[in-house]
Amino acid sequence: MEQLAAEYRDPEPFALTAQGHDWTFYPGGADRLARLIAMLDSARVSIRMSFYIFTDDDCGRAVLDRLVAACTRGVEVHLLIDSFGSKGTSDALFAPLIAAGGRYCCFSPKWTARYLIRNHQKIVVIDDTVGMIGGFNVEHDYFAPPQENGWNDLALELTGPVVGELVRWYDLLEKWTRHDRGQWRAIRRLVRAWNPGDGPVRLLLGGPTRGLSPWARAVSNDLVAGRQLDMIMAYFSPAVRLLARIGRIAKKRETRLLLAAKSDNGATIGASRILYGPLLKRGARIWEFSPCKLHTKLIVLDDAVYVGSANFDMRSLYINLEIMLRIEDRALADRMREFVEQHLPASIEITREIHRMRRTPLNRLRWTLSWFLVTVVDYTVSRRLNLGL
Repeated sequence: MEQLAAEYRDPEPFALTAQGHDWTFYPGGADRLARLIAMLDSARVSIRMSFYIFTDDDCGRAVLDRLVAACTRGVEVHLLIDSFGSKGTSDALFAPLIAAGGRYCCFSPKWTARYLIRNHQKIVVIDDTVGMIGGFNVEHDYFAPPQENGWNDLALELTGPVVGELVRWYDLLEKWTRHDRGQWRAIRRLVRAWNPGDGPVRLLLGGPTRGLSPWARAVSNDLVAGRQLDMIMAYFSPAVRLLARIGRIAKKRETRLLLAAKSDNGATIGASRILYGPLLKRGARIWEFSPCKLHTKLIVLDDAVYVGSANFDMRSLYINLEIMLRIEDRALADRMREFVEQHLPASIEITREIHRMRRTPLNRLRWTLSWFLVTVVDYTVSRRLNLGL
């Protein structure tokens, strides 16, 4: 198994046409960065970009240089970053972009109640016609190969009618962010009022709504009627109700969950492991991805594919601003199940026996504390603690 993990290579990009859209997936970090740079270089009218993390490193400067160059050739450039996720990045980094005429702003720049919300979305739209979403950020580790313990992640490039919805949502989000007195209730209203429609391609939002956000409601409803589930998920610590629905599906048909063996935050791993027992008992098959850190967010539920920025944890389901695409298409779902399978040979299957051996009193204590920190407190706080995971 160690040799298989060491030999693992990111899959090549692959493309499909489904439901009136063209979809191209970029599992490899180098491919993601190359395509992002090419998209920025191709812009002639406008660039809209939003990231949770934008770091002052080689990759961040390469992206910024392209944004500045786009401004100089007359492209209207909008950049939105989250101040918590990018808190190590000085505003001075973006001074050349502002000087070139670009529009730059931070989500939650002041210490108020709105600071508790993270803008966890990753959005790129070029000339209102080509979009890109996913789990990755603008930082070296998100583009590094597995051999350097870069993040295993996934970007989705898209063209078609739903790109217009990306533009509409970005403009609403930027307008709220630029408002000095932006309030929780205003962003709640935006998320709650978002109508993804009922078609086979839906742009779903997550956020701090009362009750379920459009993203959480959609996946929750699909789990009620679901018959087959495959998932690759960086952070997995859902509510008990959703866990029970996954268990119900697992009782009837093979359910495959690919979760993290490595992360930048050991507490998120512990928070997942405390949930393995009930899922394994109901027949779910669980693997932990071991070649490198796992950051992919992908759910294949019957014929529906969910891909975007949201983890399957309490913060992504109920608090963070998230963006997910739900694409209902049998051929695409089959292809994404193949994609899940490509990761399994280099992953460790957690059987009931392995879980029982791991489940020592000390580990149970660590996992329980991890679950509390991640689901009740915040995984950004738990990252600072050493729990031996």
